[in-house]
Amino acid sequence: MRHNKDKTKHTNYEQTQFAILFIIGLCHLLNDSLQAVIPAMFPILEKSLGLTFTQLGLIAFTLNMTASIMQPMIGLYTDKHPMPFALPIGLMSSTLGMLGLALAPNFAVILISVFFIGLGSATFHPEGSRVAYMASGSRRGLAQSIFQVGGNMGQSLAPIITAIILVPLGQFGAIWFTLIASIAVILLFYIATWSKQQLTHIKNGTKKLPRSVQLVTKDKVRNAIIVLVLILFIRSWYHSAISNFYAFFAIEKFGISIAGAQVYIFTFLFMGAVGTFLGGPLSDKFGKRNIILLSLIGPAPLTLLLPYTNAIGSLILVFFIGFLILSSFSVAVVYAQELVPGKIGLMSGITVGLAFGMGAIGSVALGSIIDWIGLTTTMQLVAFLPLLGVLAFLLPSDKTVSSWYKTER
Repeated sequence: MRHNKDKTKHTNYEQTQFAILFIIGLCHLLNDSLQAVIPAMFPILEKSLGLTFTQLGLIAFTLNMTASIMQPMIGLYTDKHPMPFALPIGLMSSTLGMLGLALAPNFAVILISVFFIGLGSATFHPEGSRVAYMASGSRRGLAQSIFQVGGNMGQSLAPIITAIILVPLGQFGAIWFTLIASIAVILLFYIATWSKQQLTHIKNGTKKLPRSVQLVTKDKVRNAIIVLVLILFIRSWYHSAISNFYAFFAIEKFGISIAGAQVYIFTFLFMGAVGTFLGGPLSDKFGKRNIILLSLIGPAPLTLLLPYTNAIGSLILVFFIGFLILSSFSVAVVYAQELVPGKIGLMSGITVGLAFGMGAIGSVALGSIIDWIGLTTTMQLVAFLPLLGVLAFLLPSDKTVSSWYKTER
């Protein structure tokens, strides 16, 4: 009888924990909506504190570099030294940063506040991805999709945040986001308690995780990671080009208003969130490498057409491009984690954090290129980026990656 009870307990651990996944996905939405506040505040800060465009650029750089470059380092540390309560502690840092942002009297305080927000985000992403992995059961693609789509939805809130809160309330309006951060902290204490219980079960032997023994040389794994990171850079640069500069292109080409141009960006980001959500379960069925390949090669013909179509045609194209190009967002995280089993935080930090940082660098580079050769020519050249997705053919198949490791229980 006791044997059956223990067996049932073990089976439950192998099931997908949807409640945990939805809570961590909601926290991802709240976390990334905090990040979205900062670029949304740029017009407000320019007026309230008289900041220059160079200073605004430094604010963006501080946020992106802190939130992205530190992710792999934090992930590597917590892989070796698990810290379940790093999640709520990280969001406490973001709460402090939002408070500073609302009350900041000068540029220096703004930079310090943004650093704390970036630090909180850098902690949240690898640890949140770890929770999604632990709660995934056998459905890792779906689990990462639920987690990542929250972040995508949070990022897409910037236009709404600007219109509803920041325009009428100004810089002090950021104080309301300390409430959002506080809600996330409370939810993450619950998640951290659950995560600590899982680690206790593992330590006591109640829950056993498989141990992977590598059967191939480190060179093969390293080469696959390099190819994957290159693919993520390509995707990040194209995503950055559309989300940051396509509105200006639409205004110039179609003669529409700023509000009208935002429709294209919202459509792109919203469909990207849909693609992120559906990409995971599709990868569970059709393979992660296949979805990564499809996410770039698939939209390539559409991206090549985009600079030359009319207003309606462009809206239709960004609808499908957004869906396809971000369908591999969560898939790439899971694929990387399977390339290097046991390094969940590190691989999450590399695939999400480093790619995010390269997108930020891409924004600066693309802005310089636009100043050099013009907006239209730049958008025409950017359209070729997804063709570089052929690099995905160099990635080992899911079956090959599985054969690289022997699982021991």
